[in-house]
Amino acid sequence: MTDEDRTCWRVERADRMAVIVDAEDYFAVARQALLQARQRIMLVGWDFDARIDLHVADRLPGEPARIGDLLYWLVERTPDLHLYLLRWDIGALKGLFRGSTAFTILKWTRHPRIHLKLDGHHPTGSSHHQKIVSIDDCLAFCGGIDMTGDRWDTRAHRDGDPGRSQPNGKPYKPWHDATTALSGPAASALARSCRDRWDRATGDTLAPVEGEVGCWPDGLVPTFENVDVAIARTHPEMADQQPVYEVEALFLAQIAAATRFLYCESQYFASRRIAEAIARRLDEADGPEIVIINPQTAQGWLEPLAMDTARARLVAALRARDRHGRFAIYHPFTTGGAPIYVHAKITIVDDRQLRIGSANMNNRSLRLDTECDVSVDAARHPERELGPIVAAIRDGLLAEHLDVPIARIAATIEETGSLIRTIEQLRRHGCTLIPYEIPDLSTVEAWIADNEVLDPEGPEEMFEPLAKRSLFRRLRKTEA
Repeated sequence: MTDEDRTCWRVERADRMAVIVDAEDYFAVARQALLQARQRIMLVGWDFDARIDLHVADRLPGEPARIGDLLYWLVERTPDLHLYLLRWDIGALKGLFRGSTAFTILKWTRHPRIHLKLDGHHPTGSSHHQKIVSIDDCLAFCGGIDMTGDRWDTRAHRDGDPGRSQPNGKPYKPWHDATTALSGPAASALARSCRDRWDRATGDTLAPVEGEVGCWPDGLVPTFENVDVAIARTHPEMADQQPVYEVEALFLAQIAAATRFLYCESQYFASRRIAEAIARRLDEADGPEIVIINPQTAQGWLEPLAMDTARARLVAALRARDRHGRFAIYHPFTTGGAPIYVHAKITIVDDRQLRIGSANMNNRSLRLDTECDVSVDAARHPERELGPIVAAIRDGLLAEHLDVPIARIAATIEETGSLIRTIEQLRRHGCTLIPYEIPDLSTVEAWIADNEVLDPEGPEEMFEPLAKRSLFRRLRKTEA
């Protein structure tokens, strides 16, 4: 088996690929792409809320504002169009009680060309975490943004932005996210992945969409053109399917490949395997700087107990290993001092590799949940100058978080030769990045983190005796 076989499902050419940061732009672009659909729309996600407004000012005559009504309207006006919505079954249970959702679902189930399925093909305790939209097999969105509530925000993350409100009018926290748009063979491959998921969930096999359809949204400027894209997945082990751990293998390979900088954005930092790989690089005298952007705390009541405690324990262990001062973790805040929730899943290796997807740096994403990431490697195109494009994406993200011009980010990196020193030099009051501080952990919290009670590495560990688990069992071995 080659390294490529381990780290990705396949490599396909994208005629065009765009990096889309934050949901203001994503919802606007997705809406335009949906309007162009002629035969098939497939939505495969962790969550879906039919009530959300896409925040588009100039709509077509009769075009609804809410995504659920829009999709129904599109199917009604386009005679050959079928809609397939596949979402995680357990996560859907609470969604059934959101406002008018139950009535929308009932209306959809009565339509002959709308196909709704709650996907229960997963092990106990796992989730379907992919976020893919496929349109006519010729365009796909793949990343970290679900079409659900509490996602819309601008790159400015303004305090009190009225657009950042739930369907019932309740405001929600600033939110940072990212996804990609792809056309060509890469989009066809993602469409196949969606059809495979549909087959496993329903037993119904969907044929590929036939015919040439041009569906790149007008006005969307490609970040890359004619570029090879690697697609990496996680599929958990089940009785009727072999496990797929490409997401994990790609993370480990990218950490090992970094020479100067490894820049990551992730909702969580709780994976022992990733921490071990980072520890090995920190031991090197001339290894890379590693910068991780995380939310201040995980969302909900259960996630902080699992993810935040694991993060604290892992960061403490890594800082003890960081003799050369090359590891840093930060949280973004608004001008008014509100924490921005980081939901993006981005990895940028030097100025060579760019990765965006649904997978976080936690155990579940590596082995238990279903995930899908896409990655571009400039080394595949030595005849083209893709490195500056990759670096500009990283610099643009830092410019967003630090509220400074992107040119100043680039100039400061050039001057200092360091991501960490650049961030420290440009940090200030207001919209900025704040270093992570390790909190005091209670005995119970530390025990839960160390034993991975709420973030198992795979289905087999859901029921493994706790005596066999430990957040540090291999990290300690690497210290020996």
